[in-house]
Amino acid sequence: MSRTKHDSLTLLLLLLIAILSISSVESGRSPFACDPKNGLTRSLRFCRTNLPIHVRVRDLLGRLTLPEKIRLLVNNAIDVPRLGIRGYEWWSEALHGVSNVGPGTKFGGSFPGATSFPQVITTAASFNESLWERIGQVVSDEARAMYNGGMAGLTYWSPNVNIFRDPRWGRGQETPGEDPVLAGKYAASYVRGLQSATGNRLKVAACCKHYTAYDLDNWKGVDRFHFNARVSKQDLADTYNVPFKACVVEGKVASVMCSYNQVNGKPTCADPDLLKGTIRGQWHLNGYIVSDCDSVGVMYDTQHFTVTPEESAAATIKAGLDLDCGPFLAIYTDLAIRRGLLTVTDVDLALANTITVQMRLGMFDGEPSAQPYGHLGPRHVCTPDHKQLALEAARQGIVLLKNSGSLPLSTSRHRTVAVIGPNSDVTETMIGNYAGVACDYTSPLKGISRYVRTIHQAGCSNVACKANNLFGFAEVAARHADATVLIMGLDQSIEAEFKDRAGLLLPGYQQELVTRVAQASKGPTILVLMSGGPIDVSFAKYDRRVSAILWAGYPGQAGGTAIADVLFGTTNPGGKLPMTWYPQSYVAKVPMTNMGMRPSRGYPGRTYRFYKGPVVFPFGHGLSYTNFKQSLALAPTDLSVLINIDLFATKNYSTLSSNAIRVKHTNCDSLSLPLHIDVENIGTMDGTHTLLLFSEPPASVKWSPNKQLISFHRVHVVAGSKQRVKIDVHACKHLSVVDEFGIRRIPMGQHSLYIGDLKHSISLQANLEGIKN
Repeated sequence: MSRTKHDSLTLLLLLLIAILSISSVESGRSPFACDPKNGLTRSLRFCRTNLPIHVRVRDLLGRLTLPEKIRLLVNNAIDVPRLGIRGYEWWSEALHGVSNVGPGTKFGGSFPGATSFPQVITTAASFNESLWERIGQVVSDEARAMYNGGMAGLTYWSPNVNIFRDPRWGRGQETPGEDPVLAGKYAASYVRGLQSATGNRLKVAACCKHYTAYDLDNWKGVDRFHFNARVSKQDLADTYNVPFKACVVEGKVASVMCSYNQVNGKPTCADPDLLKGTIRGQWHLNGYIVSDCDSVGVMYDTQHFTVTPEESAAATIKAGLDLDCGPFLAIYTDLAIRRGLLTVTDVDLALANTITVQMRLGMFDGEPSAQPYGHLGPRHVCTPDHKQLALEAARQGIVLLKNSGSLPLSTSRHRTVAVIGPNSDVTETMIGNYAGVACDYTSPLKGISRYVRTIHQAGCSNVACKANNLFGFAEVAARHADATVLIMGLDQSIEAEFKDRAGLLLPGYQQELVTRVAQASKGPTILVLMSGGPIDVSFAKYDRRVSAILWAGYPGQAGGTAIADVLFGTTNPGGKLPMTWYPQSYVAKVPMTNMGMRPSRGYPGRTYRFYKGPVVFPFGHGLSYTNFKQSLALAPTDLSVLINIDLFATKNYSTLSSNAIRVKHTNCDSLSLPLHIDVENIGTMDGTHTLLLFSEPPASVKWSPNKQLISFHRVHVVAGSKQRVKIDVHACKHLSVVDEFGIRRIPMGQHSLYIGDLKHSISLQANLEGIKN
């Protein structure tokens, strides 16, 4: 054969392979199980989709051998060829977009990237539940598309709903912030979007992590593998567990991940009270419980929780663990059974939970292309609509911290802008951690350049900013520009998993760069901060030459466009801080290892709910380019709380302990008060206002938060107009507090509600009329 004919044939074959490859992606991957083309397995009872899932699960468990069952207890589950079941990698991530952090997902070929939304802490600043759910829907569309193309799984170990308790925590960026109500609302909304459940069926399976009281990675020699979090029943019930409960009860999440750390001397993944007792018993999880990766091994090898490895394996499964991210259970479960520490029934119960989720995902329903999401493919990833949503999310999450009147900038008056700082032209920094490969990027420099002519100087070679030798060039740029934008802050080299911060100041010489450029600038100087955690920028807050400060968090792939849109007034900022910005002096008083939320002697407490000291910027802070006025249109002042006669007994003195009724001893459905609030835009620019409603219990209640967020509502108001917002205040949910014993109660007496500068009082009285002696 001639070389020309050989080359032509080769090209033809390559083209044919490419066409077949694209066709296979579009038409769907090979079935995970129950392939209708497989005559040996298609008639098996567990493959019959007309049977209830629990019947199918029971049938499959009856066919598996013990060695097969044991190898299905880990994340890289084996295939079972004789039953037509493929191997499966459970570990995939989708914190703010489909990620390739876990081995279950990879990019390439027809899927070079996926939409990368802002980091969670940034999206949380929008206080927008519908946005969070919509992001979840888009992420799961892209996840299903990649699954259909053989590039991803269907089980995503996201979101991270831990409380951002300490401002130094490197993973605080992954969370919705410091407030348990906000974190719970985010968790439920994002999970609903991700799972997009139809009845009992799931688009993908989400997982809320890391349960519980996990918010320390590596601080002053204390790491998460060795840390024993000492937590009171009160703090566990009213802070740390709140988002997880919302995940399970409201979001109907399909999985919960237990954490590395111990809680009160016991590893979370081996604590039956936390797993079987709370997640399954109280919250009724319909799904599986998975360990953080290698945490079962950590509890034996590092924490020395048991004498032998098989005892650790037995302890976790007995406690309620269903899946081990790691090899430990695959290695030691058999020995645990042979020693009588565990039974095959225990293993079956664990597998029933994981297999049930797989069946709810349609993995045992045969051909994926014939299923409800089988049409999703490469053309459904990185779509224009998805990219637009990423941009909108970034716009909504940006927070205006300070404005002396210089913002928004004017394209006619500020024709040349100096763009300075180590984060001024970054791309990957904007997507934070647990990210994938973005569709594309718009850096801040690129975004600003779309509006005006720019002069660019980095000032520092990176965010560590260990030298000031480039500052002179930055000063010259500022002198020759009509306005200066400094884009400073942090990145994953400063705050990340395994890396907690030592302090809260800007790294290296960054503060000096800001000050010197502000002094040199011919026009207004605007400071833009990229970070997950709070930064003490008191120097800039009080420096009149720094006329405005924006916090952009990690704003995702479209972050540069969003920042520019806010700077030039195309977008009116409406974000609010989801965490307190403390001064540097705060962390000197607070070791990260102290898990207490409430203040005690010499200890100032944590978060806005308990800490009353000085702050740089408070929780919920955020300015706008317009002005809003709030007023109460309808606000009831009294509520009678009827004690449930059937639950009350003369011997149950705890019902009215401290003049506070146990929540479960009253009829919560009848304890709702409508609150009508008018929000008026009295400025000249259309804008979005986030209404934050806080409650404060009677002064006689000493063991409660000072005040707590109970509801929030984001409303767009045209300049010169008014919008009425209705919020239902539920006594059991919003006016209750947790006592020292972890019991939720409704205090009687005068409760105060706060909406901005407004204060309204509601009096609660116990109604004992129906009680029989």
